[in-house]
Amino acid sequence: MKATRLTIPDVVLIEPKVFGDARGFFFESFNQKAFNEATGTSHQFVQDNHSRSAKGVLRGLHYQVEQPQGKLVRVARGRVWDVAVDIRQGSPTFGQWVGTELSEDNQHQLWVPPGFAHGFVVLSDSADFLYKTTDYYAPQHERCIAWNDPRLAIAWPYAGEPQLSAKDQAGKSLAEAQLCP
Repeated sequence: MKATRLTIPDVVLIEPKVFGDARGFFFESFNQKAFNEATGTSHQFVQDNHSRSAKGVLRGLHYQVEQPQGKLVRVARGRVWDVAVDIRQGSPTFGQWVGTELSEDNQHQLWVPPGFAHGFVVLSDSADFLYKTTDYYAPQHERCIAWNDPRLAIAWPYAGEPQLSAKDQAGKSLAEAQLCP
């Protein structure tokens, strides 16, 4: 496995070693010891999630104000542009974002630590998005920052208006958002 710290050093791009031949491929999608060494953390995961979305669906930018979740995200089928935004008050990278393409072809994973808002837009006809979380989903604590907040100026590589849920349409600007304590 190769681990690369992105421009926000707490966010880590993980490239698993993929063994492939004419029959297909194999890779270890998660190993707790290797993950801890790659990220320099000791987080344990408590929940696995799977979503399927059509082309142009944008989910996010989601986070929880209590029980903040770290997420290890990947794409099993399709292709997405994945984004992490630092919303840790007092962080030297507060309000900055990083983005990367995750796909079934590159098999990359992204570690999004607690204290970050997270979102993605589907670039292929559809995508199966898998992620592990370090804390349980708590809908009463979930919040959403607007995907198109001009302060963040995220360069989403999708032409046109994305498809949003009602929750995501109601996302607040970073300046108005309730952030983690």
